[in-house]
Amino acid sequence: MRNVTWLTTRGGGRRSTFAAVVAAVVVVASCGGSDDSTGSDEAAQSSAESDSLTVVTTVAPITSIASQIIGDRAEVVGLVPEGTNSHTFEPSPSAAEVLSTADVVFINGLQLEEPTKELAASNLADDVPLVEIGDEVIDPAEYRYDFSFPESEGKPNPHLWTDPTLVSAYADVILETMVAVDPDGEDDYTANHVAFSELVDEFDQSVSESLDTVPEENRKLVTYHDAYAYFADTYGWTVVGAIQPADFGEPTPSEVVDLIEQIDAEGVPAVFGSEVFPSPVLEQVANETGAVYVDDLRDDDLPGEPGDVDHSWLGLMKFNFVTMTEALGGDASALDAFVVRNVVPDEASYPQ
Repeated sequence: MRNVTWLTTRGGGRRSTFAAVVAAVVVVASCGGSDDSTGSDEAAQSSAESDSLTVVTTVAPITSIASQIIGDRAEVVGLVPEGTNSHTFEPSPSAAEVLSTADVVFINGLQLEEPTKELAASNLADDVPLVEIGDEVIDPAEYRYDFSFPESEGKPNPHLWTDPTLVSAYADVILETMVAVDPDGEDDYTANHVAFSELVDEFDQSVSESLDTVPEENRKLVTYHDAYAYFADTYGWTVVGAIQPADFGEPTPSEVVDLIEQIDAEGVPAVFGSEVFPSPVLEQVANETGAVYVDDLRDDDLPGEPGDVDHSWLGLMKFNFVTMTEALGGDASALDAFVVRNVVPDEASYPQ
């Protein structure tokens, strides 16, 4: 279902007239707006001073998923502050300290958080596992490449967590790792995993029911960042394009006009921006094509505040899928009826 054809040279008057608009607009980097590392200092310092089993994670969705499998058997500490660019985020010195005391580290992998991975590799004890979950969940033959993640650079799209069916596999990897690290906790981990997996399955059914109400001709995504490649494959949608190029900088005028032409050709009714990644270019693209501009999707910035039930992977994806369904002409009643909840209290540390 993938149809991302960005860089074909085409003629037409729009290319020259729109270039001036694009040249004046600055696009903020993907997966959040800042690379500031100070937000993780407090959580990292607290964990470094703890005597309990310590599990270190990176982006907030992974922290949330891990917390549901691990429960109170360990202290779960996220390193990447929400609303930052996880691709380029540079961890603070205190992160090195907490990593040096970690019993296990879970990262997404697939080259999502390379600076954090490098810091972990240089600070972990020899017997501490550094688990790249995404690399365990899918094979290279299943990698998805696109404009933001071109195959020529060898960097696959890493956003597996936007597909609920793959999150079940994330939970499997976390379970297996934690049982190996802490065999005494096997019963607890297994019980939490069973409950969480059932909850994800229930959510998947609600997602499918709501998405199926979107007219087939509207099941097309144009987003600020291509975070939905695996979601699209699973649920039978098409990713038409995204505004962000491979270097996470500004799109060229040519690239923007290509996207406008694709939106026109595909008849895309809505395009999706982000409240943590404002994109004046994408808004202008929507205005140019007549599509509705919806500016509040999220990649990895959880809704609400830590401690809120909605501040979770489930809360994140319910919000996104309701937003998509309604903007593209569907009925989100099944998703609205789904109750976001934890299987165990989420006491993980989420740097802000």
